[in-house]
This record gives sequence, C-alpha cells and structure tokens, in this order.
Amino acid sequence: MHLAHSPDAAAADPISFDQFLAVDIRIGTVLSAEPFPEARKPAYRLTIDFGPAVGVKKSSAQITERYTLDELPGRQVAAVVNFPPRQIGKFMSEVLTLGFADESGAVILFAPDFAVPNGSRLF
Repeated sequence: MHLAHSPDAAAADPISFDQFLAVDIRIGTVLSAEPFPEARKPAYRLTIDFGPAVGVKKSSAQITERYTLDELPGRQVAAVVNFPPRQIGKFMSEVLTLGFADESGAVILFAPDFAVPNGSRLF
C-alpha cells in the first residue's frame, strides 16, 4: 500500500473502529539516537522506551532534515508498536516512529503537547 504524503491527497478509504483499534500507537521516550549511514535514505537509529508493558524498542527514522542527534534523547515520540519488525540493512527496526511531512517533505515527529507516561496508547 502506498500512502500519499501530500496534504492535498484524498482521505483514505473508510475503516471500522475495530480496525483503528488494531493499530497500537504508543508514546515512548527516546533514550538514544545514533547515525545510520547504511540506510538508503538519510535516517537515524533510535532506541525508545515505551514503558514496562511494551519495553525498549529500536526504530529507523528518516528525520535527519529537521532534527539533530543531540536534541532527540529525552523527547517523547509516537510509534506503531505492533507492526512486524522490518529489516533495514543490518538494522532491525521494531516500531514505526510517526511523523508528518512539512512543506518541503521533511518529517516532523508526532508527539503530545505535554508529557504523558511512556506506553500510553493513542485513542
């Protein structure tokens, strides 16, 4: 499935509320951010703490245009935690970190306005 990133793209086909609930989106705190020079598109390797129920997971995130490695640790991010892990080069990405494209296509992370407990689920 190809998802359009343009703000002018039509809305996706309707889904049921149960389908929405099947996507497990949680908040976690970035513990570390490292360069990922092996990635085909510029990306960072993130280690994110999603609290005791989900645990610490790794993610590849294409956020290099708007974020530096130093500003990511301690930042809360949203991620889909129930997709199967995805091999990206030699790195296994365990969660999909969520963001929106800005006017130039750079990814802006999706996060709460106020701190919430790690592992909190989007509803």
